[in-house]
Amino acid sequence: MIVTRFAPSPNGPLHLGHAYSAVVAHDLAREAGGRFLLRIEDIDGARSRPELVDDFRRDLEWLGLEWEEVAAQSARLGSYEVAARRLMADGLLYRCTCTRAEIQALEPRMGPEGLVYPGTCKHKHVDLSRPSALRLDMDAALARTGELFWEDETAGCIAADPRELGDVVLVRKDAPAGYHLAATLDDAADGVTLVTRGADLFFASHIHRVLQELLGLPVPMWHHHALMLEGDGRKLAKSRQSGERGSGWGLTAMREAGEDGRALAERLRIGQMPCGITLSRFPHGSS
Repeated sequence: MIVTRFAPSPNGPLHLGHAYSAVVAHDLAREAGGRFLLRIEDIDGARSRPELVDDFRRDLEWLGLEWEEVAAQSARLGSYEVAARRLMADGLLYRCTCTRAEIQALEPRMGPEGLVYPGTCKHKHVDLSRPSALRLDMDAALARTGELFWEDETAGCIAADPRELGDVVLVRKDAPAGYHLAATLDDAADGVTLVTRGADLFFASHIHRVLQELLGLPVPMWHHHALMLEGDGRKLAKSRQSGERGSGWGLTAMREAGEDGRALAERLRIGQMPCGITLSRFPHGSS
């Protein structure tokens, strides 16, 4: 049975890009007689706004979608801790106290998701009085896993090679887990068989495939869909406040203004975008 999920974070209102992602995941599951899950990723520290979760549910209902809701990330903290301890015991994690400013000062190379950490803390004793994150020693991880592959419905069979992203953070300084660890563990716990998300997260899937192998987790299929871009060529994003009132792309604002959500979902299904929005598949790893 195909199981997909939509997993928004309540650090900002949903925008039109979220609507498209939810519709794609919903339809892929329903067309195959499968299940579509809603999971709230609510461990983003002070940025998390719990009051938005009810709006998320109302927005999905307005679009005409049906879902099963599973446990939010805040109910799964124990599983993140267990996995991190296991990876640490295997010698695959190291503590990092570097700040973003310190990393930028080293002028590291740019990767598909931004600055690539140069491994400053990998082989040194860190000051444990400073806040620290836990990073994955990617070279050690790949030496442990050997050659890996993953299957994308739109791109075919992909050789897993996350080196372009460097030693990524698995446990943040300010949160119980980073995106890569939490999403990988959650998808396995929820029985997700088809990970559906935007093409901007294509490179993240390389990392998730490695984590699945290290932690003995099941391997799903992936489906990376196209992204919604504004006229300036940038994707709709919460970081750009694309879901806030006044942006023109916020779902809650559209719903409260009396727009027909089901009609909007149907237009998205046939690729009919509102004026000022294009649907484009970024080159893999673009942001």
